[in-house]
Amino acid sequence: MTEVKKAAGSQPQYGIVVDRDVFVPARDGVKLAVDIYRPDAPGKFPAILALSPYGKDTQMFDTPPQPFGKSIFEASIEAGNAYYYAERGYVYVIGDLRGTGHSEGIYEGLFSRHEGEDGYDIVEWLAQQPWCDGNVGMGGICYFASMQLHVAAEQPPHLKCIAPWEIFGDDLYNHGQYEGGVFNIFLYGLYTGTYPARCGYAPNDVRSAMEMSTPPEELKKLVEEAMQDPDLRQYPYLLHLLQYPKKNPILFDFMLNKLDGPYYRERSVSERLDRIKVPTYVGGPFFSFFSQPQMNVFNRVRNNVPTKMYLYTDMGTRPWRANHDELLRWYDYWLKGIDTGIMDEPTVRYQTTGMTTWQSAESWPLENTVWTDFYFNSLGQLGPEPDYWNDEPDAFVQQPLYVTETRNRVTYVSPPLPHDLQVTGPPRITFYAAIDQDDTCWRVEVREADSDAIYPLASGWLKASHRALDPERTTPWEIAHDHTKEVPVVPGEINEYVVQLRPMSHLFRAGKQIKVEISCIDVPTDPETYDVMWHVCKSRTCLHKIYRDGRYPSRASLPVIPRKS
Repeated sequence: MTEVKKAAGSQPQYGIVVDRDVFVPARDGVKLAVDIYRPDAPGKFPAILALSPYGKDTQMFDTPPQPFGKSIFEASIEAGNAYYYAERGYVYVIGDLRGTGHSEGIYEGLFSRHEGEDGYDIVEWLAQQPWCDGNVGMGGICYFASMQLHVAAEQPPHLKCIAPWEIFGDDLYNHGQYEGGVFNIFLYGLYTGTYPARCGYAPNDVRSAMEMSTPPEELKKLVEEAMQDPDLRQYPYLLHLLQYPKKNPILFDFMLNKLDGPYYRERSVSERLDRIKVPTYVGGPFFSFFSQPQMNVFNRVRNNVPTKMYLYTDMGTRPWRANHDELLRWYDYWLKGIDTGIMDEPTVRYQTTGMTTWQSAESWPLENTVWTDFYFNSLGQLGPEPDYWNDEPDAFVQQPLYVTETRNRVTYVSPPLPHDLQVTGPPRITFYAAIDQDDTCWRVEVREADSDAIYPLASGWLKASHRALDPERTTPWEIAHDHTKEVPVVPGEINEYVVQLRPMSHLFRAGKQIKVEISCIDVPTDPETYDVMWHVCKSRTCLHKIYRDGRYPSRASLPVIPRKS
């Protein structure tokens, strides 16, 4: 890092020169296309690099930022505003990953080894350019954020800091495509550009990693097995992809790898977070599948490098133009040596729904967390202790989507709260249940009763056959399960299920009620799932019984934060 000096932050003072379609040589000779936005002035400046498969030319479309799901919302414009940084004395570089956009080479499945290596090569190339002072950072959210982690794990010498916000798939299996073992088909729309992503990938030469690495007879067998999966067979468009993988080679790979294993470990940066040696500013929303990766990355790297975390309550707008002033303070400190005060502030700053002021902490989960159990009781109540006297289970029957689009569920609601209650952290739901099939998908949510909010405050999924816990990988911020094998359920047998929900931060005002919902499907036409793609659920009618008495103390364990008097 350069010497830090007390001074005002960078101000907009430069005109901008744009160099388009500059080709950077990778170590194997592949030419990688980048656009360079730099100050129109003599001298050397720090650089910020943003990489993705979405097409660099897309990133500077001047569509006004739109809320998620609106008519001209575009989820793929996430590199950040290059002009904002260039005006303030940075060289902002947006690049196409190999096999996408204008870059040469082959994109060999999601998060192949080339992505981090290519980023390393571009960082080191930038540091040698006459307009760069040798200090390089990285920027951008979602896929761009994941690329920051993959590149940082390669340890390029001139990379000085990263700011991965809204991280996608640090653990590509459980934090990406198979939440709790349940298949999330988000990449169906992200790749093809269908709703809600629209632009999606800019494929040049994108190929299935499975097709490239698997002997033909073995690949044919894997495809045939997937074609016979009764759950996938419900969805004609998924069977279509199995037959025609070039339409979406990424999702094709995922469907052939339904259990965790080498395919996901090789592509999960969570396996290499200990290799990150540069200051890291993690940020993003509580709600959405970005939230668990944020917490995991923050906790995994914070003992090795200076780390900050900044958490807000929703995804915000796209094109992504938010929080640039905050991130400028980070880049100014680590790339220009300007003391913006950011390192004197609390380690964690977070926003809470129901409150107008931001709060702060030094750890995650918060250091003053009081884990509080709310037990499932008869008559759909949440109480302070189990219902010792009523052992008749609650139940719901769910038919598959080709029979009904009604999502059935059981709910448990607390009495009106006598005082304000702040819940900030990763809720865990433990319950005991029997089903009349050999498997189901548990969907669990925490909400505020009688709220008109479309989305839950916190949600989580767990496939019943993936119920085995993995104590060695469990952390204070996440309960881990063994996703390397399926253990079918014995119909009628009562099993314990522990579901890790995504983190939340909400203030339940006095008089409000906490609600826990347990169901088992996504309905694609529901507003809750329409904007974010959905999970592949079971294809057979299933009776679910939830036990909640003295023998089976089903409960919601909520991270309660004591209110200051």
